[in-house]
Amino acid sequence: MTTEAERPALPPQWILLTILAGLGMVGPFSIDTMFPAFAQMAVELNTTPLALQQLISVYLLSFAVMSLFHGPLSDAVGRKPVVLGGVGLFVLASVACALAPNLAWLLVGRAVQGLSAGAGQIISRAMVRDIFMGDRAQQVMSQIAMIFGLAPALAPIVGGWLLVHGDWRGIFWFLAVLGAVLLAMVWVFLPETHPAQDRTPLRVRPLFASLWSVWCDPDGRRLALTAMVNFAGMFLYISSAPMFVVHLLGKGEQDFWVLFVPLISGMVVGSWVSGRLAGRVTRNRLATSGYWISLLGGTANLVLMLVPATRTLPWAVLLLPVYTFGVALAFPILTLAMLDLFPEKRGAAASVQSFVQLVSNALIAGVLAPVVAVSLPVLAATALTVTVIAYLMWQWHLRATTT
Repeated sequence: MTTEAERPALPPQWILLTILAGLGMVGPFSIDTMFPAFAQMAVELNTTPLALQQLISVYLLSFAVMSLFHGPLSDAVGRKPVVLGGVGLFVLASVACALAPNLAWLLVGRAVQGLSAGAGQIISRAMVRDIFMGDRAQQVMSQIAMIFGLAPALAPIVGGWLLVHGDWRGIFWFLAVLGAVLLAMVWVFLPETHPAQDRTPLRVRPLFASLWSVWCDPDGRRLALTAMVNFAGMFLYISSAPMFVVHLLGKGEQDFWVLFVPLISGMVVGSWVSGRLAGRVTRNRLATSGYWISLLGGTANLVLMLVPATRTLPWAVLLLPVYTFGVALAFPILTLAMLDLFPEKRGAAASVQSFVQLVSNALIAGVLAPVVAVSLPVLAATALTVTVIAYLMWQWHLRATTT
């Protein structure tokens, strides 16, 4: 284990937080900037908006598969080389997407984007735990989550603005530039946080054994599944954005902010509160409070959507910030709890947690969202059902670890 004295020299905290949060923002930007462009892409590529939903699923599935390896690779060769390689490949994949002549080419480019984008997002979590301890780790994780939480709100606004000044290909050129800026910042400012003496050998069998040992640990498996379901209700709304904004609310491609601003504002505030309460309220109590807030917000949202007169703005999004506030209150705690279970294999733990989350997100985007985003009441009821399951799983974990 690295001691306090052995930790690397760090850049100013605002630069460190910006880099780590920026690495996490690549994923949401790769998804949400595209939503306003679906109608335009469907015309140019001669396909349907429903078929374009697979651009999200392919990205998430490839992201999920590679997420199993980013963490263990960083445990073996260091955090920084893996982040640099992943971000560099993401830049090249984004350029390929911008030049895509057809849907098949674009799907391949999206798959490569997914394979590479997870490096920064996953490893940044392990880097926080490499550098910070105890309540300070929760505070930093919450600050990063707060900055990271802005991405889904900003991304569709940026995507809509780019469409005004160009076409859908400009979105991928923007992602390439974003990746290039992050690549330069990581190269110049980000230190290696996983010293050679703490690394594990890079061999295939131990790599898979490390992942398998994390999954086979009962506490680790429960936490991975609990974190997965905690975010599922919110991601259902995110992945349903094209249907929600355009078809259910009757808005245009410049209006995705009407969903994402309220959705993400609750997450940003929840992350801030979680950080402020670190060390003042026990982690388990804070996470439980988050679940209760999500349940109350989700229930009230469903009641509103059952009334035909309130299936419009602002009522359709009025209570979403309450719902996502609760999600964000619990999120840093679930992440840290998973990493703390495996201090010698934090990269593997982060990979397993991300893999489970991403497979869930891919299924939500490709299978569940197209089915339930047919009406506001069905969407609200599905999100609430997911939240009930998440709360029950959290209670299951608490009982299992306190008996």
